[in-house]
Amino acid sequence: MLNRMLKAWLAVGKSFHQWIPPLFTFANLLVHHCVVTVAMGLDHLFYPSLRKVRIEKPIVIVGNPRSGTTFLQRFLVKNGLGAGMRVWKMIYPSLLQQALIRPLLPLMEKFSPTRHHAKAAHDTSLTSVETDDPATLFRYFDGFFLYGFLMAWADEDPIAMFAPENRDTSHRDFTWYRKIWRRNLAGEKQDRVVAKLFSLGIRLPQFLAHFPDARILYMIRDPRSTVPSGMSLVTGVLDQRFKFWSMPEEKRNRYLKRLYSAFLDLSMRFTNDYAAGKFPKESLMVVPYHRMMSDFDGLMKEILAFVDVKPSGALTAQIKETADKQRQYKSGHKYDLEKFGLTEEQIMKDYEPVFRTFGIPVE
Repeated sequence: MLNRMLKAWLAVGKSFHQWIPPLFTFANLLVHHCVVTVAMGLDHLFYPSLRKVRIEKPIVIVGNPRSGTTFLQRFLVKNGLGAGMRVWKMIYPSLLQQALIRPLLPLMEKFSPTRHHAKAAHDTSLTSVETDDPATLFRYFDGFFLYGFLMAWADEDPIAMFAPENRDTSHRDFTWYRKIWRRNLAGEKQDRVVAKLFSLGIRLPQFLAHFPDARILYMIRDPRSTVPSGMSLVTGVLDQRFKFWSMPEEKRNRYLKRLYSAFLDLSMRFTNDYAAGKFPKESLMVVPYHRMMSDFDGLMKEILAFVDVKPSGALTAQIKETADKQRQYKSGHKYDLEKFGLTEEQIMKDYEPVFRTFGIPVE
C-alpha cells in the first residue's frame, strides 16, 4: 500500500505539480485504514447478530462504464430486490462507524469526493447507491479507480501491475467485499446483495469461484457510445480537480490513450472468457442496452426469472411505468470522438470481437 502511494505521489506531483496535498491525503488514508480495522472488529461485539448474516445468490451487475449499469442497479435496489452499497458506507463500512457518522452526513457532503462529478453526466452523492469498485481504493489504495484517476499519469505505464495474471488480488478483494456486504445487508435490513462491479470484466471466473451462487448481469452496449461517454465521465472529474483540459496536449493524449486501452481490456477479457465458455449458463445473463431502452418490461421479466424473483403487483406496475419512460427517453449527451483522439473506425476495429460475439446493433 505504501509502495502504491509513493508511485501515485510521484505521478500526481510530476503531472499536476501538487506535491504537498497528496501527502495529507495518504496520511488520512493510513489512519482511516487502521480505524476501520478496529471498528469492524468491534462490530461483532456491538452487533452479535452480524454473525448470522450470509451472502446468498448475490446479484452482480457488470459492464463497462456508461452501459446502463447504474440505472439497472438503482432500479433493482429501489424496488426492494436487495441492498446496494452507498458511497459513505464504502468509506465507513463498520456498523459502529455508521451509527456515529450518520448524523454528520449533510455536513460531510460538502467535502465528499463525489463533489467532483458533473451532475449532468453522473448524479451521485455520499448517500447514492454506487459501483462497489471504489471500496478497494478506500481500503487498499488499489484497483481500477487508482489506475484510471492517478497511476495512469505515471511516466511509465503501470497497467501491468493491475493485470490479474501478474498480480492477482482476487482473494483479498472478494474477501473484503464479503465483509462489507454482510454489514450492508445488516444495516439496510435486506437479505440479498445487489452489487455493481465494472472491473469484474477482467476476473469474472475468479469471482464466480469465490461466489459460485452469484447471478451476473453483464450489460452490453455499442462501444461507440460507452467509450467516449466513459472517457468524458473520468476526464470530467479530473477537469474539476486538476483542470485536465488546460494541461499540455502531449500529457493529455498519453493519458487518454492509456484510459482507452484500459476500457478496451475490460471488454476484451470478458468477451474472450465468454466465447471460451468459462461461465456456467445459470450464472450469467447478457443484458443488451438497446433492449433496456426499447423492451424494458420484456427484459425485466427475463431478468427476474434469472435471479429467482417472483414480481409483486407493485413491482410489475413499476416495471411497466419505467418501460414507457424508457421508450420515450432521448439522451441529450453528444460526444466528440476527436476530442479524445479517437475515430469511429478505430473503435469498430478494436472492438470487432465484441460486436461479433454479442451482435450489438448500431445506435
